[in-house]
Amino acid sequence: MTPRGARSRVETRSLVEVRATGDEVWFRRALDRLRELSRESDQRLRTFFSPTAPVYIGRAPGRLDVMGGIADYSGSLVLELPLECATTAILQPQPAPMCELATRRGERWDYFRMELPPVTLGGTLGSPAALAEWFAQRQGARWASYVVGVLQCFMQRSAREGCATPTGLRLLIDSAVPAGRGVASSAAIEVAVAMAICSVCGGVVPSTELATLCQAVENNVVGAPCGIMDQMTSACGRRDSLLRLLCQPGTIEGHVTIPDGYRFYGIDSGISHAVSGADYGTVRTAAFMGYRMIAARAGLRAQRDDTRVRIDDRRWMGYLANLSEDELSELGQGLPAQMTGAEFIAQYGGITDSVTVVRPERRYPVRAATEHPVREHARVRRFADLLSSLSERPGAAAEMGRLMYDSHRSYGACGLGSGGTDRLVEFVAAVGPECGLFGAKITGGGSGGTVAVFGATEAEPFVRDVATRYAAKMSRRASVFTASGPGAAEIGVLRLESLDEIFAPA
Repeated sequence: MTPRGARSRVETRSLVEVRATGDEVWFRRALDRLRELSRESDQRLRTFFSPTAPVYIGRAPGRLDVMGGIADYSGSLVLELPLECATTAILQPQPAPMCELATRRGERWDYFRMELPPVTLGGTLGSPAALAEWFAQRQGARWASYVVGVLQCFMQRSAREGCATPTGLRLLIDSAVPAGRGVASSAAIEVAVAMAICSVCGGVVPSTELATLCQAVENNVVGAPCGIMDQMTSACGRRDSLLRLLCQPGTIEGHVTIPDGYRFYGIDSGISHAVSGADYGTVRTAAFMGYRMIAARAGLRAQRDDTRVRIDDRRWMGYLANLSEDELSELGQGLPAQMTGAEFIAQYGGITDSVTVVRPERRYPVRAATEHPVREHARVRRFADLLSSLSERPGAAAEMGRLMYDSHRSYGACGLGSGGTDRLVEFVAAVGPECGLFGAKITGGGSGGTVAVFGATEAEPFVRDVATRYAAKMSRRASVFTASGPGAAEIGVLRLESLDEIFAPA
Protein backbone atom coordinates (compact mmCIF):
# COMPACT_ATOMS: atom_id res chain seq x y z
CA MET A 1 0.00 0.00 0.00
CA THR A 2 1.32 3.43 -0.92
CA PRO A 3 0.88 6.00 1.87
CA ARG A 4 -0.93 9.20 1.07
CA GLY A 5 0.33 12.62 2.02
CA ALA A 6 -0.42 13.68 5.59
CA ARG A 7 -3.73 15.50 5.84
CA SER A 8 -3.69 19.05 7.17
CA ARG A 9 -6.70 18.47 9.46
CA VAL A 10 -8.62 15.70 11.21
CA GLU A 11 -10.67 13.72 8.69
CA THR A 12 -13.45 11.33 9.69
CA ARG A 13 -13.94 8.26 7.50
CA SER A 14 -16.40 5.39 7.34
CA LEU A 15 -15.59 1.70 7.48
CA VAL A 16 -16.45 1.45 3.78
CA GLU A 17 -13.94 4.19 2.99
CA VAL A 18 -11.06 2.71 4.97
CA ARG A 19 -11.70 -0.68 3.43
CA ALA A 20 -11.68 0.79 -0.07
CA THR A 21 -8.24 2.35 0.48
CA GLY A 22 -6.74 -0.62 2.32
CA ASP A 23 -6.45 1.36 5.57
CA GLU A 24 -8.60 -1.04 7.58
CA VAL A 25 -5.41 -2.88 8.49
CA TRP A 26 -4.35 0.04 10.68
CA PHE A 27 -7.60 -0.12 12.66
CA ARG A 28 -7.72 -3.91 12.90
CA ARG A 29 -6.46 -4.10 16.49
CA ALA A 30 -9.20 -1.71 17.65
CA LEU A 31 -11.90 -3.53 15.69
CA ASP A 32 -10.78 -6.85 17.12
CA ARG A 33 -10.83 -5.36 20.62
CA LEU A 34 -14.42 -4.21 20.12
CA ARG A 35 -15.45 -7.67 18.94
CA GLU A 36 -13.80 -9.26 21.98
CA LEU A 37 -15.54 -7.07 24.55
CA SER A 38 -18.67 -9.19 24.49
CA ARG A 39 -16.56 -12.17 25.63
CA GLU A 40 -14.79 -10.40 28.50
CA SER A 41 -15.40 -11.83 31.97
CA ASP A 42 -15.68 -8.32 33.45
CA GLN A 43 -19.28 -7.09 33.22
CA ARG A 44 -18.09 -3.48 33.01
CA LEU A 45 -16.31 -4.23 29.74
CA ARG A 46 -19.16 -6.22 28.21
CA THR A 47 -21.51 -3.27 28.68
CA PHE A 48 -18.99 -0.45 28.35
CA PHE A 49 -20.25 0.74 24.95
CA SER A 50 -23.83 1.10 23.77
CA PRO A 51 -24.40 -1.21 20.76
CA THR A 52 -26.54 1.37 18.93
CA ALA A 53 -24.60 4.65 19.27
CA PRO A 54 -21.77 5.82 16.96
CA VAL A 55 -18.18 4.99 17.87
CA TYR A 56 -15.08 6.98 16.85
CA ILE A 57 -11.63 5.38 16.62
CA GLY A 58 -8.48 7.51 16.64
CA ARG A 59 -5.13 5.85 16.00
CA ALA A 60 -1.69 7.37 16.63
CA PRO A 61 1.73 5.70 16.36
CA GLY A 62 4.82 5.70 18.51
CA ARG A 63 7.98 7.10 16.98
CA LEU A 64 11.66 6.27 16.55
CA ASP A 65 13.89 9.26 17.21
CA VAL A 66 16.50 8.92 14.47
CA MET A 67 18.35 12.20 15.07
CA GLY A 68 17.70 15.31 17.14
CA GLY A 69 16.25 13.97 20.37
CA ILE A 70 16.58 16.20 23.41
CA ALA A 71 17.74 19.13 21.27
CA ASP A 72 14.11 19.70 20.22
CA TYR A 73 13.41 22.00 23.17
CA SER A 74 16.42 24.09 22.10
CA GLY A 75 15.12 24.58 18.54
CA SER A 76 17.06 21.88 16.71
CA LEU A 77 16.14 20.16 13.48
CA VAL A 78 14.99 16.59 14.22
CA LEU A 79 14.36 13.52 12.05
CA GLU A 80 11.62 11.20 13.32
CA LEU A 81 10.11 7.95 12.04
CA PRO A 82 6.50 6.97 12.89
CA LEU A 83 6.41 3.32 13.96
CA GLU A 84 3.97 0.56 13.10
CA CYS A 85 3.01 0.10 16.77
CA ALA A 86 0.22 2.46 17.76
CA THR A 87 -2.35 3.45 20.37
CA THR A 88 -6.05 3.48 19.60
CA ALA A 89 -8.66 5.57 21.38
CA ILE A 90 -12.19 4.21 20.99
CA LEU A 91 -14.66 6.92 21.95
CA GLN A 92 -18.43 6.99 22.24
CA PRO A 93 -20.56 9.96 23.37
CA GLN A 94 -23.01 9.21 26.17
CA PRO A 95 -25.97 11.16 27.61
CA ALA A 96 -24.72 11.09 31.22
CA PRO A 97 -22.35 13.98 32.09
CA MET A 98 -19.52 11.60 32.93
CA CYS A 99 -16.11 10.76 31.54
CA GLU A 100 -15.61 6.99 31.84
CA LEU A 101 -12.25 5.52 30.86
CA ALA A 102 -10.98 1.98 30.51
CA THR A 103 -7.47 0.96 29.56
CA ARG A 104 -5.58 -2.30 29.40
CA ARG A 105 -2.31 -2.12 31.35
CA GLY A 106 -0.38 -5.35 31.10
CA GLU A 107 -2.70 -8.17 32.08
CA ARG A 108 -5.32 -6.06 33.80
CA TRP A 109 -7.89 -3.42 32.96
CA ASP A 110 -7.94 -0.12 34.81
CA TYR A 111 -10.98 2.15 35.08
CA PHE A 112 -11.51 5.81 35.81
CA ARG A 113 -14.65 7.96 36.23
CA MET A 114 -14.96 11.71 36.55
CA GLU A 115 -17.77 14.21 36.36
CA LEU A 116 -17.33 16.00 33.05
CA PRO A 117 -18.68 19.58 33.46
CA PRO A 118 -16.21 20.70 36.14
CA VAL A 119 -13.37 19.59 33.87
CA THR A 120 -14.49 21.09 30.60
CA LEU A 121 -16.79 24.03 31.27
CA GLY A 122 -14.79 26.20 33.62
CA GLY A 123 -15.76 24.50 36.88
CA THR A 124 -13.46 23.69 39.78
CA LEU A 125 -11.12 21.70 37.52
CA GLY A 126 -11.66 23.79 34.41
CA SER A 127 -8.04 24.94 34.02
CA PRO A 128 -4.93 22.86 33.21
CA ALA A 129 -3.30 23.99 36.47
CA ALA A 130 -6.30 22.91 38.57
CA LEU A 131 -6.48 19.58 36.78
CA ALA A 132 -2.74 19.03 37.27
CA GLU A 133 -3.06 19.68 41.00
CA TRP A 134 -6.03 17.31 41.27
CA PHE A 135 -4.11 14.46 39.63
CA ALA A 136 -0.98 15.24 41.66
CA GLN A 137 -2.97 14.23 44.73
CA ARG A 138 -4.12 10.98 43.11
CA GLN A 139 -1.00 9.22 41.87
CA GLY A 140 -2.88 5.97 41.30
CA ALA A 141 -4.96 7.69 38.63
CA ARG A 142 -2.10 9.59 37.03
CA TRP A 143 -2.40 7.56 33.81
CA ALA A 144 -5.79 9.18 33.25
CA SER A 145 -4.30 12.70 33.29
CA TYR A 146 -3.01 12.21 29.73
CA VAL A 147 -6.55 11.45 28.56
CA VAL A 148 -8.58 13.87 30.68
CA GLY A 149 -6.17 16.70 29.96
CA VAL A 150 -6.64 16.22 26.21
CA LEU A 151 -10.42 16.00 26.55
CA GLN A 152 -10.44 19.22 28.58
CA CYS A 153 -8.26 21.04 26.06
CA PHE A 154 -10.12 20.06 22.91
CA MET A 155 -13.65 20.27 24.29
CA GLN A 156 -12.96 23.76 25.59
CA ARG A 157 -11.49 24.68 22.20
CA SER A 158 -14.57 23.33 20.43
CA ALA A 159 -16.92 25.22 22.76
CA ARG A 160 -15.04 28.48 22.13
CA GLU A 161 -15.43 27.98 18.40
CA GLY A 162 -19.15 27.28 18.67
CA CYS A 163 -18.91 23.56 17.91
CA ALA A 164 -21.13 21.01 19.61
CA THR A 165 -19.56 19.08 22.48
CA PRO A 166 -20.88 15.79 23.88
CA THR A 167 -22.57 15.72 27.28
CA GLY A 168 -20.50 12.75 28.36
CA LEU A 169 -17.97 10.26 27.00
CA ARG A 170 -16.90 6.66 27.24
CA LEU A 171 -13.34 6.03 26.10
CA LEU A 172 -11.33 2.83 25.81
CA ILE A 173 -7.56 3.12 25.34
CA ASP A 174 -5.70 0.19 23.80
CA SER A 175 -1.98 0.57 23.14
CA ALA A 176 0.67 -1.51 21.42
CA VAL A 177 3.31 1.18 22.07
CA PRO A 178 5.46 -0.01 24.97
CA ALA A 179 5.45 2.45 27.86
CA GLY A 180 8.70 3.81 29.25
CA ARG A 181 10.78 2.67 26.28
CA GLY A 182 11.53 6.01 24.67
CA VAL A 183 9.20 5.58 21.68
CA ALA A 184 6.64 8.25 22.64
CA SER A 185 3.92 6.13 24.23
CA SER A 186 2.47 9.17 26.01
CA ALA A 187 2.29 11.23 22.80
CA ALA A 188 0.53 8.35 21.04
CA ILE A 189 -2.14 8.33 23.76
CA GLU A 190 -2.61 12.09 23.58
CA VAL A 191 -2.82 12.27 19.80
CA ALA A 192 -5.15 9.28 19.48
CA VAL A 193 -7.55 10.78 22.03
CA ALA A 194 -7.32 14.21 20.41
CA MET A 195 -8.12 12.77 16.98
CA ALA A 196 -11.21 11.00 18.33
CA ILE A 197 -12.60 13.94 20.32
CA CYS A 198 -12.01 16.37 17.44
CA SER A 199 -13.97 14.06 15.17
CA VAL A 200 -16.85 13.91 17.66
CA CYS A 201 -16.96 17.69 18.04
CA GLY A 202 -16.74 18.26 14.29
CA GLY A 203 -14.44 21.27 14.32
CA VAL A 204 -11.60 21.91 11.87
CA VAL A 205 -8.31 21.30 13.67
CA PRO A 206 -5.04 21.43 11.70
CA SER A 207 -2.91 18.42 12.56
CA THR A 208 0.05 20.62 13.52
CA GLU A 209 -2.15 22.56 15.98
CA LEU A 210 -3.49 19.29 17.35
CA ALA A 211 0.08 18.18 18.08
CA THR A 212 0.97 21.50 19.71
CA LEU A 213 -2.07 21.37 22.00
CA CYS A 214 -1.24 17.78 22.99
CA GLN A 215 2.28 18.88 23.93
CA ALA A 216 0.78 21.65 26.07
CA VAL A 217 -1.33 19.06 27.90
CA GLU A 218 1.72 16.93 28.66
CA ASN A 219 3.64 20.00 29.88
CA ASN A 220 0.87 21.66 31.89
CA VAL A 221 -1.42 18.83 33.07
CA VAL A 222 0.79 15.75 33.17
CA GLY A 223 3.81 17.79 34.26
CA ALA A 224 6.33 16.28 31.82
CA PRO A 225 8.63 18.91 30.20
CA CYS A 226 8.73 17.26 26.77
CA GLY A 227 9.51 19.07 23.53
CA ILE A 228 7.31 19.05 20.44
CA MET A 229 8.79 16.25 18.33
CA ASP A 230 6.85 13.31 19.80
CA GLN A 231 3.37 14.73 19.32
CA MET A 232 4.21 16.21 15.93
CA THR A 233 5.55 12.89 14.63
CA SER A 234 2.60 10.91 15.97
CA ALA A 235 0.13 13.33 14.40
CA CYS A 236 1.86 14.40 11.18
CA GLY A 237 4.35 11.65 10.32
CA ARG A 238 4.16 9.57 7.17
CA ARG A 239 4.77 5.88 6.79
CA ASP A 240 8.32 4.96 5.66
CA SER A 241 9.46 8.59 5.77
CA LEU A 242 11.36 10.67 8.28
CA LEU A 243 9.53 13.72 9.50
CA ARG A 244 11.90 16.66 9.05
CA LEU A 245 10.85 19.03 11.83
CA LEU A 246 12.46 22.31 12.82
CA CYS A 247 11.47 22.80 16.45
CA GLN A 248 11.19 26.61 16.35
CA PRO A 249 8.61 25.96 17.67
CA GLY A 250 7.37 23.25 15.27
CA THR A 251 7.79 23.78 11.52
CA ILE A 252 7.49 20.76 9.23
CA GLU A 253 10.14 21.18 6.55
CA GLY A 254 9.17 18.01 4.74
CA HIS A 255 9.02 14.22 4.82
CA VAL A 256 12.25 12.49 3.75
CA THR A 257 11.74 9.17 2.00
CA ILE A 258 14.14 6.48 3.19
CA PRO A 259 16.17 5.35 0.15
CA ASP A 260 15.77 1.80 -1.14
CA GLY A 261 18.20 -0.59 0.47
CA TYR A 262 18.31 1.18 3.84
CA ARG A 263 16.25 1.08 7.00
CA PHE A 264 16.09 2.46 10.52
CA TYR A 265 15.62 -0.08 13.30
CA GLY A 266 14.94 0.31 16.99
CA ILE A 267 16.18 -1.98 19.77
CA ASP A 268 14.48 -1.68 23.15
CA SER A 269 17.13 -1.83 25.90
CA GLY A 270 14.58 -3.05 28.44
CA ILE A 271 15.46 -0.08 30.68
CA SER A 272 12.53 2.14 31.51
CA HIS A 273 12.78 5.84 30.80
CA ALA A 274 10.47 8.80 31.43
CA VAL A 275 10.71 12.43 30.32
CA SER A 276 9.13 13.32 33.66
CA GLY A 277 12.19 11.87 35.42
CA ALA A 278 14.87 13.95 37.13
CA ASP A 279 17.64 13.32 34.58
CA TYR A 280 15.77 14.66 31.57
CA GLY A 281 14.40 17.67 33.43
CA THR A 282 17.81 18.48 34.89
CA VAL A 283 19.48 18.49 31.49
CA ARG A 284 16.71 20.55 29.93
CA THR A 285 16.95 23.12 32.72
CA ALA A 286 20.74 23.19 32.39
CA ALA A 287 20.44 23.98 28.67
CA PHE A 288 18.22 26.97 29.41
CA MET A 289 20.65 28.07 32.12
CA GLY A 290 23.41 27.98 29.52
CA TYR A 291 21.31 30.00 27.08
CA ARG A 292 20.67 32.61 29.77
CA MET A 293 24.41 32.91 30.46
CA ILE A 294 25.33 33.17 26.79
CA ALA A 295 22.64 35.80 26.22
CA ALA A 296 24.09 37.81 29.10
CA ARG A 297 27.60 37.58 27.64
CA ALA A 298 26.22 38.72 24.28
CA GLY A 299 24.72 41.77 25.95
CA LEU A 300 21.09 40.85 25.27
CA ARG A 301 18.60 42.69 27.46
CA ALA A 302 16.89 40.53 30.10
CA GLN A 303 13.87 41.33 32.23
CA ARG A 304 12.38 39.43 35.16
CA ASP A 305 8.81 38.21 34.63
CA ASP A 306 7.60 36.66 37.88
CA THR A 307 9.75 33.52 38.24
CA ARG A 308 10.95 33.66 34.62
CA VAL A 309 13.20 35.87 32.56
CA ARG A 310 12.38 37.44 29.21
CA ILE A 311 15.26 38.09 26.84
CA ASP A 312 15.14 40.47 23.89
CA ASP A 313 16.79 38.04 21.47
CA ARG A 314 16.64 38.97 17.81
CA ARG A 315 19.93 37.22 17.20
CA TRP A 316 19.05 33.60 18.00
CA MET A 317 15.29 34.00 18.59
CA GLY A 318 15.58 32.28 21.95
CA TYR A 319 16.99 28.99 20.61
CA LEU A 320 20.41 27.59 21.48
CA ALA A 321 20.37 25.59 18.25
CA ASN A 322 20.70 28.83 16.28
CA LEU A 323 24.17 29.52 17.67
CA SER A 324 27.01 28.76 15.31
CA GLU A 325 29.99 26.71 16.44
CA ASP A 326 32.09 29.88 16.40
CA GLU A 327 29.56 31.72 18.58
CA LEU A 328 29.48 28.79 20.99
CA SER A 329 33.30 28.81 21.19
CA GLU A 330 33.39 32.56 21.83
CA LEU A 331 30.42 33.07 24.15
CA GLY A 332 30.34 29.64 25.76
CA GLN A 333 33.94 29.77 26.82
CA GLY A 334 34.16 29.34 30.54
CA LEU A 335 30.65 27.92 31.04
CA PRO A 336 30.79 25.88 34.26
CA ALA A 337 30.78 22.11 33.92
CA GLN A 338 28.52 21.98 36.99
CA MET A 339 26.58 24.69 38.81
CA THR A 340 24.05 24.65 41.61
CA GLY A 341 20.67 26.18 41.08
CA ALA A 342 21.26 28.53 44.00
CA GLU A 343 24.44 29.90 42.42
CA PHE A 344 22.67 30.42 39.11
CA ILE A 345 19.64 32.17 40.59
CA ALA A 346 21.86 34.51 42.58
CA GLN A 347 23.70 35.62 39.43
CA TYR A 348 21.06 35.39 36.69
CA GLY A 349 17.65 35.41 38.34
CA GLY A 350 15.95 32.74 36.24
CA ILE A 351 15.53 31.10 32.84
CA THR A 352 13.24 31.61 29.86
CA ASP A 353 11.81 28.07 29.90
CA SER A 354 8.15 27.97 30.91
CA VAL A 355 7.94 24.31 31.91
CA THR A 356 10.97 23.72 34.13
CA VAL A 357 12.14 25.31 37.39
CA VAL A 358 15.70 25.90 38.60
CA ARG A 359 15.96 24.08 41.92
CA PRO A 360 18.44 25.72 44.31
CA GLU A 361 19.71 22.44 45.79
CA ARG A 362 20.34 20.68 42.47
CA ARG A 363 23.59 20.57 40.51
CA TYR A 364 23.22 21.13 36.77
CA PRO A 365 25.53 19.99 33.92
CA VAL A 366 25.51 23.41 32.28
CA ARG A 367 28.38 23.11 29.80
CA ALA A 368 27.48 19.75 28.26
CA ALA A 369 23.75 20.52 28.17
CA THR A 370 24.44 23.84 26.41
CA GLU A 371 26.91 22.45 23.87
CA HIS A 372 24.73 19.48 22.93
CA PRO A 373 21.90 21.24 21.02
CA VAL A 374 24.28 23.50 19.08
CA ARG A 375 26.30 20.55 17.81
CA GLU A 376 23.30 18.24 17.46
CA HIS A 377 21.55 20.74 15.18
CA ALA A 378 24.64 20.74 12.93
CA ARG A 379 24.79 16.93 13.03
CA VAL A 380 21.13 16.56 12.08
CA ARG A 381 21.43 18.97 9.16
CA ARG A 382 24.44 17.08 7.84
CA PHE A 383 22.67 13.74 8.38
CA ALA A 384 19.59 14.93 6.46
CA ASP A 385 21.77 16.22 3.62
CA LEU A 386 23.56 12.88 3.32
CA LEU A 387 20.32 10.91 3.51
CA SER A 388 18.75 12.82 0.63
CA SER A 389 21.60 11.84 -1.70
CA LEU A 390 22.67 8.58 -0.11
CA SER A 391 22.88 6.53 -3.30
CA GLU A 392 25.05 9.13 -5.08
CA ARG A 393 27.64 9.65 -2.33
CA PRO A 394 30.21 6.95 -1.64
CA GLY A 395 30.84 6.70 2.05
CA ALA A 396 27.69 8.63 2.97
CA ALA A 397 26.21 5.78 5.01
CA ALA A 398 29.38 5.43 7.04
CA GLU A 399 29.47 9.18 7.74
CA MET A 400 25.81 9.10 8.83
CA GLY A 401 26.72 6.31 11.21
CA ARG A 402 29.54 8.37 12.70
CA LEU A 403 27.13 11.25 13.27
CA MET A 404 24.85 8.89 15.21
CA TYR A 405 27.74 7.68 17.35
CA ASP A 406 28.73 11.31 18.04
CA SER A 407 25.16 12.08 19.09
CA HIS A 408 25.16 9.07 21.41
CA ARG A 409 28.39 10.19 23.10
CA SER A 410 26.98 13.68 23.56
CA TYR A 411 23.93 12.24 25.37
CA GLY A 412 26.34 10.47 27.71
CA ALA A 413 28.27 13.68 28.35
CA CYS A 414 24.99 15.31 29.44
CA GLY A 415 24.34 12.48 31.89
CA LEU A 416 21.56 10.87 29.88
CA GLY A 417 23.27 7.62 28.94
CA SER A 418 22.79 4.20 30.49
CA GLY A 419 24.83 1.02 30.73
CA GLY A 420 22.30 -0.92 28.68
CA THR A 421 22.04 1.51 25.77
CA ASP A 422 25.82 1.95 25.74
CA ARG A 423 26.20 -1.82 25.45
CA LEU A 424 23.73 -1.99 22.56
CA VAL A 425 25.58 0.74 20.68
CA GLU A 426 28.87 -1.09 21.28
CA PHE A 427 27.38 -4.30 19.88
CA VAL A 428 26.19 -2.50 16.74
CA ALA A 429 29.60 -0.86 16.25
CA ALA A 430 31.31 -4.24 16.64
CA VAL A 431 29.17 -5.74 13.86
CA GLY A 432 29.88 -2.70 11.72
CA PRO A 433 29.37 -1.57 8.12
CA GLU A 434 30.77 -4.85 6.78
CA CYS A 435 27.49 -6.47 7.83
CA GLY A 436 25.33 -3.48 6.94
CA LEU A 437 25.10 -1.76 10.35
CA PHE A 438 26.40 1.80 10.03
CA GLY A 439 25.52 3.56 13.27
CA ALA A 440 23.43 3.66 16.44
CA LYS A 441 22.42 6.08 19.17
CA ILE A 442 20.27 6.40 22.25
CA THR A 443 16.96 8.11 21.52
CA GLY A 444 14.37 10.50 22.91
CA GLY A 445 14.92 11.59 26.51
CA GLY A 446 17.75 9.13 27.11
CA SER A 447 18.54 7.40 30.43
CA GLY A 448 17.48 4.06 28.96
CA GLY A 449 14.77 3.38 26.45
CA THR A 450 15.41 2.50 22.82
CA VAL A 451 18.48 2.65 20.59
CA ALA A 452 18.04 3.71 16.94
CA VAL A 453 20.11 1.77 14.40
CA PHE A 454 20.85 2.78 10.81
CA GLY A 455 21.47 -0.17 8.54
CA ALA A 456 20.91 -1.90 5.27
CA THR A 457 17.54 -3.52 4.60
CA GLU A 458 19.14 -6.96 4.45
CA ALA A 459 20.87 -6.38 7.81
CA GLU A 460 17.78 -7.19 9.88
CA PRO A 461 19.16 -10.61 10.95
CA PHE A 462 22.23 -8.86 12.37
CA VAL A 463 20.03 -6.38 14.26
CA ARG A 464 18.06 -9.24 15.77
CA ASP A 465 21.29 -11.05 16.64
CA VAL A 466 22.53 -7.93 18.45
CA ALA A 467 19.27 -7.83 20.42
CA THR A 468 19.55 -11.52 21.29
CA ARG A 469 23.16 -11.24 22.47
CA TYR A 470 22.36 -8.12 24.46
CA ALA A 471 19.38 -9.81 26.15
CA ALA A 472 21.56 -12.79 27.13
CA LYS A 473 24.39 -10.58 28.39
CA MET A 474 22.22 -8.15 30.36
CA SER A 475 19.41 -10.56 31.37
CA ARG A 476 16.81 -8.21 29.86
CA ARG A 477 14.22 -8.47 27.15
CA ALA A 478 15.22 -6.63 23.99
CA SER A 479 12.47 -6.30 21.41
CA VAL A 480 13.16 -4.93 17.92
CA PHE A 481 11.19 -2.32 15.99
CA THR A 482 11.48 -2.88 12.25
CA ALA A 483 8.39 -1.40 10.61
CA SER A 484 6.99 2.07 10.07
CA GLY A 485 3.32 3.02 10.09
CA PRO A 486 1.19 6.02 9.17
CA GLY A 487 0.81 9.10 11.32
CA ALA A 488 -2.60 9.86 12.79
CA ALA A 489 -3.56 12.48 10.21
CA GLU A 490 -2.45 10.24 7.36
CA ILE A 491 -5.36 7.84 7.90
CA GLY A 492 -7.83 9.96 9.91
CA VAL A 493 -10.51 8.78 12.32
CA LEU A 494 -12.75 5.77 11.72
CA ARG A 495 -16.44 6.35 12.53
CA LEU A 496 -18.76 3.38 13.06
CA GLU A 497 -22.48 4.13 12.94
CA SER A 498 -23.00 1.36 15.49
CA LEU A 499 -21.17 -1.71 16.75
CA ASP A 500 -23.25 -3.84 14.40
CA GLU A 501 -20.99 -2.68 11.55
CA ILE A 502 -18.00 -4.65 12.78
CA PHE A 503 -19.93 -7.92 12.70
CA ALA A 504 -21.37 -7.39 9.21
CA PRO A 505 -19.65 -9.11 6.24
CA ALA A 506 -17.06 -6.92 4.48
